[in-house]
Amino acid sequence: MTTIKDVADHAQVSVTTVSHVINRTRRVDLETEQRVWRAITALGYRPNLLARSLRRRETKTIGLIVPDNSNPYFAELARAVEDAGFAEGYSVILCNSDMSESKEAAYIELLIAKCVDGVILISAAHKREKFNEFIRAGIPLVTVARELSDLPIDQVVTDNEQGGYLVGKYLAALGHCQIGCIAGPRDETPSADRVVGLRRALRESNLDLPSERIIRGDFTYEGGHQAMAELLRRAPSLTAVFAANDRMAIGAMNYLWQIGLRVPEDMSIVGFDDIPIAAMTCPPLTTVATPKSDFARISVSLLIERINKGRTEPIRIVLPTHLVVQRSCRAIKAE
Repeated sequence: MTTIKDVADHAQVSVTTVSHVINRTRRVDLETEQRVWRAITALGYRPNLLARSLRRRETKTIGLIVPDNSNPYFAELARAVEDAGFAEGYSVILCNSDMSESKEAAYIELLIAKCVDGVILISAAHKREKFNEFIRAGIPLVTVARELSDLPIDQVVTDNEQGGYLVGKYLAALGHCQIGCIAGPRDETPSADRVVGLRRALRESNLDLPSERIIRGDFTYEGGHQAMAELLRRAPSLTAVFAANDRMAIGAMNYLWQIGLRVPEDMSIVGFDDIPIAAMTCPPLTTVATPKSDFARISVSLLIERINKGRTEPIRIVLPTHLVVQRSCRAIKAE
């Protein structure tokens, strides 16, 4: 096996110089640096990353916990985090919790055991206690998309209430008075704020959203399908529905197609998340877009700042949303 001393002898430099070139710990003149890299290539030298990590007390890895990587929104966000981490020289370990608190807890133990340098968390849980394990282990933690305001950690969140408000103002401006909503499964989810924003916008337009016109879904296609059926059973006069994510909105659209109702002629539909497939439905789905690339870039940047500079004071960043108007809504003519 080629050693660092072999590289030093081949390049006619000291072992210390080779170490500085590989680790970029001190400036080395360009000609010497190029000679070292030529020697590394010629000899096929591979640095011992594990030994280097132990010496420097870093692994150049980031843990990423997501609630459901089959959800296109989280898959797209995970890819953006991976790209942002790679650009900063970090590998990303993806952990899919499957919306399970027990599985999430197991991944927390795994990431601590692997001595990751930091963790980006998109939590499925509404119990905060387990995340203290990262803090006790001295591992920096940044949460994305979910509020964990009772912990001294960085948070990058969406202005969910603003997103729901944009939907309410849009539907009211189109003349819709009979509006329904497919919400998330619990009040602790970020989608709860989307319903709050929707209601606020409707109140400003002198419209009401009674509780019987709000159905709890589970963020899945099937959940949206079932919720749309229940909404129509409760309120057959509906003209528009806001679903708290795109998968439920697409499920609702499919149910309407199955019973012979057309979108948007018979029912206007709005989603949330702007997943790629939203632009491929028939008709394309009007939705609320969140800045996923900004989520990734900012969360990785905050995490690396904590890793390298030891910052402890928590930072909370709220990112805005915007409405992506497609063809799944229509204006209601005044009678």
